[in-house]
Amino acid sequence: MKIILKRFFNPLVIALLCLSNVYGQDWPQYLGPNRNSESDQKNMLRSWPESGPEVLWTVNIGIGYGGPVIKDGKVYLLDRDDKVGDNMRCFELSTGKELWNFPYDAPGSVMFPGSRSVPLVDNARVYSSGPYGDLYCIDINTHKPVWEKNIWTDYGGGEIPRWAITQCPLIYGDLLIVASQAPDAGMLAYDKMSGNLKWKTPTLGAVGYVSPSPVKISGEDHIVMISASSGGRGEPQTGGKVVGIEPLTGKILWEYDNWKCRIPAPSAFDAGNGKVLIVGGYEAGAAMIQVEKKADNSYGVTELFKTVEFGAHTKPPVMHNGYFYAQYTTNERRDGLVCMSMDGEIMWKTKREPLFDKGSMIHVDGLILATDGNKSLFLIEPDPTAFKPLASAEMLEPGQNWAPIALSDGKVLIRDQSRLMCVKVAE
Repeated sequence: MKIILKRFFNPLVIALLCLSNVYGQDWPQYLGPNRNSESDQKNMLRSWPESGPEVLWTVNIGIGYGGPVIKDGKVYLLDRDDKVGDNMRCFELSTGKELWNFPYDAPGSVMFPGSRSVPLVDNARVYSSGPYGDLYCIDINTHKPVWEKNIWTDYGGGEIPRWAITQCPLIYGDLLIVASQAPDAGMLAYDKMSGNLKWKTPTLGAVGYVSPSPVKISGEDHIVMISASSGGRGEPQTGGKVVGIEPLTGKILWEYDNWKCRIPAPSAFDAGNGKVLIVGGYEAGAAMIQVEKKADNSYGVTELFKTVEFGAHTKPPVMHNGYFYAQYTTNERRDGLVCMSMDGEIMWKTKREPLFDKGSMIHVDGLILATDGNKSLFLIEPDPTAFKPLASAEMLEPGQNWAPIALSDGKVLIRDQSRLMCVKVAE
């Protein structure tokens, strides 16, 4: 063995391996590499100083709820100034230095103003969808747009939805998939290189704020999308459904129509073995469905359970050893962080002690790294028997700090309503 190692020792190879290790934890899209809030980062710190983990750098950003992504040592964030428009910004992960930006006109304002979505980096291009439907493909070398569309006005959209367009694009092979939710299109797929439309579905129902999610069903890839139900607060809910879509063609393969959420935001969660967990706020709670392929190649959907005791307002849960963890604070509930088993049994709730309110979570190295939606960053040992915080630190200016977080190279990116911060969380 020693002889083999000597024979194949090459400084260039070692350097490339080291570089691969540094950038091996890229976070290139919404909810991470596999779009499920999972990271394969190792050597996480299990404790923090009393003052909190080390802040490596801080930069000023505009208000909003859009989160960053990380690829090859660079950070991408779709920032926003409501008086002017959107601005794709690129920073150096190691220093926070701004490397370039690409602004474009998209003025306007809605309730909860500011940025909305998370970009996606694929090879030499970054894709993003702004709150007014502006879908851009930008070359990360020239910093110029390759192509652009508007997923709202191009398909019959008129007045912007109440809380704007909230879309985090998904890449599937050569396709860029987004949910238009406009009158003339529910889901859209573009050729990611040219921007040519490859397929679109009919409208799927009332407008929501959900991004598409990949799910494995009977060994096949499906794209799952959730639409909103209609009806105001306190009124009977009508419509609303969950659909599974064939990613290459846009064909709707199956539907689940017993889901009612007036303002859905969390994407569907692949719970494994054909199970799909759907969560929402506004008393929607959660539903677990089983999707199976039949002998005639059609699909059957079985509702395994529904509960109002587990849910989430803005993001899907994380899963550890068959248990789900979600932040279930909504307009109606203050359940905090909640743990639920695979069969729907509620294991515990933190409620207000501490209160977790629409923050972001990552499952990493057997731990949960979480913002609480307000001012604190938490390190949690996931355990179905009890809430077990290992460390916490107040790091953000208090407020509606609901943006998804990102993790790469032992550094987590968190934001409040004026700053993006890079924090060291691994050795």
